[in-house]
Amino acid sequence: MSAPERTAGAGPLTALGLFSVLPVPAGARNPGPGVLRWLPVVGLVLGALACLPGLAVWRGAGEGSPLLAAALVVTALALLTRGLHLDATADLADGLGSGRPAEQALAIMRRPEVGAFAVAAVACTLLVQVAATATVLGQATPAEGVLAVVLATVTGRTAVLHAAARPAAPGSSLGVLVTGSGSPVARWAATAVLLAAAVAARLTVGGTTAEAMWSAAAVVVALLGAALLARHAARRLGGVNGDVFGAVVETASTATLVVLAAGVTWT
Repeated sequence: MSAPERTAGAGPLTALGLFSVLPVPAGARNPGPGVLRWLPVVGLVLGALACLPGLAVWRGAGEGSPLLAAALVVTALALLTRGLHLDATADLADGLGSGRPAEQALAIMRRPEVGAFAVAAVACTLLVQVAATATVLGQATPAEGVLAVVLATVTGRTAVLHAAARPAAPGSSLGVLVTGSGSPVARWAATAVLLAAAVAARLTVGGTTAEAMWSAAAVVVALLGAALLARHAARRLGGVNGDVFGAVVETASTATLVVLAAGVTWT
């Protein structure tokens, strides 16, 4: 066994170091098989941290600006992840939008240039995220607002566990990340825990049964939407890669917020 293999890690610190800007010990920077399974934990941490700047300008109950708070939350998430998932969304949009065969589409995704599809995808994603978050915060207490953001970030990363069950695209370097992440038991256990936590947490912070069901619906709709994206991307590209993963995170997170915003409107 080589030195890199001996020191490879697959714990939460390794996942935080790989998928965020948060500092971790040097020994936790070498990802090993199964590191993706900790992505929901990364989402929990990042969602909670991203809410801090928003709470500086919004306190719930009509105090402060929910729109400014939403913009700060979305900005904080982009900074905490180095814009990793937004960049992946842009690359995937250019690749799929090109309509080219898999090999050419993958080559387009690797280019540093940003095309029209990328600009539109990122702009729309950020716009919808801010608008949906502002809608939720406009009717929420601080606890409810934080819960909504955390639910979105955890759901986005749980969706990656399902996408990781697909084969890697040609030329993808995510082999070590995919290995050990495709266990059906682990995927569906994480999903079940997420659904139960979404309902229980909503009730705990004072939500009604109807509001708790909207939280569960947000998780289901987001995971389904992300699964459709991953399926389409895998069919077009011959498998999944890091760009697909990043786009899945943004898609599922955005869908979660949109359904939660719909719940505010209809309950």
